[in-house]
Amino acid sequence: MSKKDATDLLNRYRNGDVTEDEKALVESWYLNYTQKTANPQISDLELEVNQHKILDHVMAEIEPKHKIKYWRYISIAAAVLIVIFAGTLLLKENRPNTDVSTSATKQQNNNLPPGGNRATLILSNGTLINLSGIKNGTLASEKGTVINKNADGRITYAHGKSNATSANAFNTVLTPRGGQYQLVLSDGTKVWLNSASSLKYPVNFTAAKREVELSGEAYFEVAHNQHKPFLVISNGQTVQVLGTHFNINAYQDEQATKTTLLQGSVKVLTNGVSSKIKPGEQAMLKNGKLIVSEVDLDEAIAWKKGFFYFKDDNIKTVMRQLSRWYDVEIKYEGQIPEREFSGQMNKNIDASQLMHILSIEKIHYRLENRTIVITP
Repeated sequence: MSKKDATDLLNRYRNGDVTEDEKALVESWYLNYTQKTANPQISDLELEVNQHKILDHVMAEIEPKHKIKYWRYISIAAAVLIVIFAGTLLLKENRPNTDVSTSATKQQNNNLPPGGNRATLILSNGTLINLSGIKNGTLASEKGTVINKNADGRITYAHGKSNATSANAFNTVLTPRGGQYQLVLSDGTKVWLNSASSLKYPVNFTAAKREVELSGEAYFEVAHNQHKPFLVISNGQTVQVLGTHFNINAYQDEQATKTTLLQGSVKVLTNGVSSKIKPGEQAMLKNGKLIVSEVDLDEAIAWKKGFFYFKDDNIKTVMRQLSRWYDVEIKYEGQIPEREFSGQMNKNIDASQLMHILSIEKIHYRLENRTIVITP
């Protein structure tokens, strides 16, 4: 495809005269391209050399199979044109902007990277182990059970000798703001912990029930055991399962606790009331009431797949997610306009890059060290 064809596509995108497939392609291409090329070492010449290949790829891939949902309202075509034809990265531009610091020094200082696999393991004796800073291999032994860090970075528990006191030995994994982690419990249950979360669990499940305590958000793939129900206690509720896949969002700063079922069957109990939910349903605990409804599963587990997913969310809901992932404080100045956001964005980009995309939707902000200030 020629530059003329690509230019026509991008101009039509800017004017809103594109199909849903064309729109999704341009936006997904933009996000992926800025991630891959957001490297201060890349030269303008290298970008120039790759432009023809990129344009051909954009034009060739416009097919019905592209159903990627991205930012629904932003007009991003102008920025794309700058990237393609000026041969420079969007975030390397020196454009005047009263809402964003344009000083090179400030931009470097405010280049806040995304979160990653970071967590702390607390043993039953209170010993702290920094999981991101320790080598793979055996970490400790608790009540005859060996704790390992595998090559893929996950924590696993290998069965040792049976010990009746093992039920009283508990471990806790804490993820900081800007962290996430995976672990496999001694019964084979897999757990993905989101940022600013914690999971407390017994080293061995020797009791009649497999019981863990969650703060924050986690995705569970529970190993089936019909003789030992698996219970997750979190923020005023208990989720009971035998073996299933589900997600619990139980952050203290969110308005509701949400339990979303992907596979199997779970029962949610709170204040003497219980509800059994089916795959594709979500139990929402808000103001002491439990409400069950069908939901978009992609939204519930987007974080596990590496995305932010917004669906008619206001700016404060959006910024709470960003605050936890980038480990930044959020401040608001003046009267912030009410508006809603829908779509998904890759989490593996710098905070400044993500905020720039939001700014195209007229979200005004400035970065002050590790604080994002939202302004009118």
